[in-house]
Amino acid sequence: MKRGALDSFFKPSAPKKPKYEATPDKSQHTTYPFSIPQLPPSFAEQLSFAPAEEGKIINDQPDLDLVYYQPYIPSSIAADMFSFLRESLPFYRVQYTIKRGTVDTQINTPRYTTVFGVDATSRFTVDGDLIDASSGRPVKKGQYRCRPRPIPQCLDHLRTLTEGTSGETFNFCLVNYYADGKDNISYHSDDERFLGPDPAIASYSLGAKRDFLMKHKPPAPSTATPAPVKEPKPLTVPLGSGDMVLMRGKTQANWLHSIPRRAGDEAKKGRINITFRKAMVKGGTENYYQYNVGGGRVWRWSEGEGMVPWTDKDGE
Repeated sequence: MKRGALDSFFKPSAPKKPKYEATPDKSQHTTYPFSIPQLPPSFAEQLSFAPAEEGKIINDQPDLDLVYYQPYIPSSIAADMFSFLRESLPFYRVQYTIKRGTVDTQINTPRYTTVFGVDATSRFTVDGDLIDASSGRPVKKGQYRCRPRPIPQCLDHLRTLTEGTSGETFNFCLVNYYADGKDNISYHSDDERFLGPDPAIASYSLGAKRDFLMKHKPPAPSTATPAPVKEPKPLTVPLGSGDMVLMRGKTQANWLHSIPRRAGDEAKKGRINITFRKAMVKGGTENYYQYNVGGGRVWRWSEGEGMVPWTDKDGE
């Protein structure tokens, strides 16, 4: 083999160029660890055609009220939008402690998380200042233990579209990154009191296909002889890249959902989940930042290395 051929053989390949043209514009705020790129114009243009398919209403079981878009985000940009968001957002691997009886147990969140937004008692101005939603005055120092962050443009654009489609309003964006099939979230419901009664939650999936499992909550114990009822069947929704599920009505009060572990090459591709929701009171803000940002290090995607710790020395 010639020397030139040897050199080219051992020379590391250049990183793949994205199929989209990035914009130099960025969302900046003092609470962001680094500036966050705005949505590429080609994405915004394609999203003007969203939803890509009409939503399918699923309400054939007790207390279940879903609208399933397969997909919502056009397939022409879904893969690139996944890569763009994975590279652009700050993520966290949150650890926290809970009490089990008298024993403190440390929980390691089995996925990467991040969150933006603030509850309905406050809002951000166009300049990023946090003000009281009623009076319009600056929020008093110390009102929040956490540091609320405005939703960056790349996610806020999708929030606005989702509000137009669903007829709902949202003030929070939670993002989960499942790096592989080991990352998961156990059965739970988003029925916290700070979301108010019958909350609507829009949940997007980008990247690897993962099963979204749902099952009805067990009935409350009763001494009376229950009337015979047909037991609701568990539901499996195979979420593909660009799909969206809108959960509304009595769903959160009566159903549990999860993303279980999965083996195989598909799950190793990574998956991003974006959820929009509306927190009504301050407790919602404190909860979301505690469990989705916490006090640990920032992680950022690096092509060829995966998620790596980020420090302010790394710059933009």
